[in-house]
Amino acid sequence: MKILSVFLLFYIFSASVFAQNMSSPNGIFSFSFKVNDSGEAVYDLFYKSKPVLKASKLGFIIKDQPDLKSGFKIVETKNDAKNETWNPVWGEVKTIRNNYNELAVTLEQKTDNLTRKIIVRFRLFDDGLGFCYEFPVQDGLKYFTLLDEKTEFNLTGDHKTFWIPGDYDSQEYVYNTTKLSGINATKGKYVNEIAVKSVFADNGVQTPLMMKTADGLYINIHEAALLNYPAMHIFVDRQNFSLTSHLAPNAVGSAAFLQTPMQTPWRTIIVSDKAADILASKMILNLNEPTKYTDTSWIKPQKFVGVWWGMHVGTESWNYADVNNVKIDETDWKSLKPNGKHGANTANVKKYIDFAAKNGIQGVLVEGWNVGWEDWFGNWKENVFDFITPYPDFDVKELQNYAASKGVKLIMHHETSASASNYERRLDEAFRFMKANGYDAVKTGYVGRIIPRGENHDGQWMVNHYVHVVKKAAEYKISVDSHESVRLTGLHRTYPNWIAAEAARGNEFNAWSEGNPPEHETILPFTRLMGGPMDYTPGIFEIKMSKYDPKKTNQVHTTLAKQLALYVTMYSPLQMAADLPENYESRLDAFQFIKDVAVDWDDTKILEAEPGDFLTIARKAKGKNEWFVGAITDENARTATASLDFLAPNMQYVATIYADAKNADWEKNPMVYEIKSYLVDRKTALKLQLANGGGAAVSLKPATPADQKNLKSY
Repeated sequence: MKILSVFLLFYIFSASVFAQNMSSPNGIFSFSFKVNDSGEAVYDLFYKSKPVLKASKLGFIIKDQPDLKSGFKIVETKNDAKNETWNPVWGEVKTIRNNYNELAVTLEQKTDNLTRKIIVRFRLFDDGLGFCYEFPVQDGLKYFTLLDEKTEFNLTGDHKTFWIPGDYDSQEYVYNTTKLSGINATKGKYVNEIAVKSVFADNGVQTPLMMKTADGLYINIHEAALLNYPAMHIFVDRQNFSLTSHLAPNAVGSAAFLQTPMQTPWRTIIVSDKAADILASKMILNLNEPTKYTDTSWIKPQKFVGVWWGMHVGTESWNYADVNNVKIDETDWKSLKPNGKHGANTANVKKYIDFAAKNGIQGVLVEGWNVGWEDWFGNWKENVFDFITPYPDFDVKELQNYAASKGVKLIMHHETSASASNYERRLDEAFRFMKANGYDAVKTGYVGRIIPRGENHDGQWMVNHYVHVVKKAAEYKISVDSHESVRLTGLHRTYPNWIAAEAARGNEFNAWSEGNPPEHETILPFTRLMGGPMDYTPGIFEIKMSKYDPKKTNQVHTTLAKQLALYVTMYSPLQMAADLPENYESRLDAFQFIKDVAVDWDDTKILEAEPGDFLTIARKAKGKNEWFVGAITDENARTATASLDFLAPNMQYVATIYADAKNADWEKNPMVYEIKSYLVDRKTALKLQLANGGGAAVSLKPATPADQKNLKSY
């Protein structure tokens, strides 16, 4: 009996050595880590005493070495904590609090005459858990090939899930909403217009992955600080409700080529019993490093218009001539017959410059300005574009001078046709050309299969490429808006000239496909936008595509008022007024909101939210006592409530409400709206009637004495 008692005491003591516990600063989250009897590293997570993740294992598969998944022992633990604030260069709020408790566990594995160490660093915030792996310098892992990462997220049930298929090359999908058990990627809502080549399994999905439990807990899984590593996808075990990380492969089928010392991206689990808290979380930003730049004054949030939507609706073209299989280096472009639809011609660009200048819009994007568009798509060619040779009808110097005279900046477009290697060779020359001609921002594009051949958009090689482009652009004080790139992971904190990205199914799909369903914009903030701003290109006023071709039946799946609300709900410091100028000029009263709305903010309030259903957000303009509210809904009409208790005390404001008309409907009658102004204060609660697929936008500005005399109170 005495021997048994001693054994039990020894077992309890051993368990206490190997089990590590930690709470969040506010005590809402609790977390534990241990090495189990099989030497497996295991963690779990609780929120308000509710289990979020059950015992979940950690590990890696490494080429030509034993798996780094078991046989671990804890050789060192360190605790730390931080509570600080910092100010982003631009963003949704002026100041961000970074407050966490940290546990760093050093694990050692001895096998086959190898001794290998990894450090797992956990940070527990008041909004969730972030953790990463660190590989210190060591003989057993000096240079190594990583085949895959096996991080588990073992869930507690069959949660409602918002997902898109695990495609290594595209995120341009409509979101599916099913139970975890109902995920089937190859039978999901595909983008029929895009050749999908790399959905990795029926049960493979992308991050950010948004879920809701049966008892009302919201869970978001993503990653932060994706550097020199493939993007994380997720395998779903539909029977056991377990998720396992899976890394986008490279051209030879492995995941990454690595050298110690190195650190993986952070795995993030954001949790709350309020959907609004998920959107308010700044954990992903906090897990990224501070900006690498000493001077950021040249990085300018802005609105822009552009030669762009006309190509999508078919009134203009990117290409100059209707000629196929043109050899770029051997063609006398001046001898080719223009097709009569080329949008990037000098006269047309001047019209956009005039419109921008007239309406206080800072930028004009021009797509299709450079030679090569005649034979670029789907041909997998190495050297389609050179990024410095304009078409004959695009006068670079004349437009530079004209834009400067109007106080407008032109925005360059670099479509790479996915030939990233060609783009890297030409980067310096392309950026020198931009600066010589007055361009301070570039929209990059990666449509097609990646060159180097066999690489994927989400693989390690391309992840490094996107960051290389951003860092190189910074040398020239150029900001980057990347399209068809990897989804964002908060790196805009470290590289704030990465000012926006697409990396999801944008508004353009409404012009030439079955489009985006009305719920799409209520899901994106909980998924794609968790990692950073999206260039969604809102502001389409001409909803029905039959305007451009009577044979077309497709349309934008929102009301016009919802298009205005997206400027608030779809965050980006680079916002496009995407429609044609003539469609704005016929509705200047509604266009006033686009002119007024800010793109950089001092504060953000998530007033109400439910993924897939509705969203209401209020934002305070940078350096001004002005607020803007956006409210959107899915296919169902509803009333949004916007309590204005965030307004300054003892002040009256003018609330100008841009709302759906009573008979508005996204499908039947999308372009009817009404605009009304009232006096409001911080005691006011607005009731905004949203039509099916509709929305409302509100500007709130301090009332003048004349306003107080002439306007009614709400």
